[in-house]
Amino acid sequence: MIEIYFKTVRDTEFKAISDYRPGSWIYIKDATIEDLSKISEATAIDLSELRDSLDKYELPRIEKVHENLLLFVRHPGTNEKGLYTDTLTIILTGTLVIAISPHRSEIIEQLISSNTPLGTTQKSKLIINILLKITQDYTNNIKKVRHSILGSEELPQVVNSDTIIVLTKNEEILNQYLTSLVPMRNLLENMASGRFMTFYEKDIDLLEDLMIAMRQSEDVCRVNIKSIRSLRDSYHIIFTNDVNKTIKLLTTLTIILSIPVIIVSAYGMNVSLPFQNKPHAFAMLVFFTVLASLTAFFLFKRKRWL
Repeated sequence: MIEIYFKTVRDTEFKAISDYRPGSWIYIKDATIEDLSKISEATAIDLSELRDSLDKYELPRIEKVHENLLLFVRHPGTNEKGLYTDTLTIILTGTLVIAISPHRSEIIEQLISSNTPLGTTQKSKLIINILLKITQDYTNNIKKVRHSILGSEELPQVVNSDTIIVLTKNEEILNQYLTSLVPMRNLLENMASGRFMTFYEKDIDLLEDLMIAMRQSEDVCRVNIKSIRSLRDSYHIIFTNDVNKTIKLLTTLTIILSIPVIIVSAYGMNVSLPFQNKPHAFAMLVFFTVLASLTAFFLFKRKRWL
């Protein structure tokens, strides 16, 4: 679905328009091949170059095709099963800014609905603000994952399979974030180099701030991944210790219960046995059985197996 917006710096909101015009911003959500074909005709960009914008696994990168600049980025999202980041393509032509998403992009829609003083005619500023929103979204989502990890650290005594599943999911989220953040930082560095587009001095400062924020997000991701692995190792030790305790307990009970079984089995044999002619043979047998079991019990108790 193609939506076209136009806004000057004096306007208070983005206005939807019906046709392309210089300085407009085109937003394509739930993009299809038909939508890309229309954009290809309007911008003279080859359709094969635009097809990558529909690839849900596309990694962040920057390309220059003739006079057009293509930015492939990823932002946090859960539109695809098993993926925690979504593809977003930003195209800068001589007169247009185009944002293509194979799904609905909350970041783009939030920017459109905001009362920002930014205008669609300020192409470089618009792109930087989109990247700023993406960076902020990564930061917020990483903080949520961090809080979840801290909650797991506070309750090691209630570790169960659900806790391990949450940790594993958080680790996968952070790994996918890190896989996107590293090439996105490289993308920003290429943009700041001036080889692809020209920025004003204030824009370059903002790009540098974005790169610093990206590095910080990378570092936080790596620290949290290490925390998850450390927690998982701790849980493994706890589980192993619990299993050892259980095995010790079961082994002890087996030995204690085996003593009366052996004695009773022996006296159940059809052969001559000690004390078989004594009137109190049964009481003596019970006494020796209880004594042997108690002796084994206190022995294991002393060794702290019980």
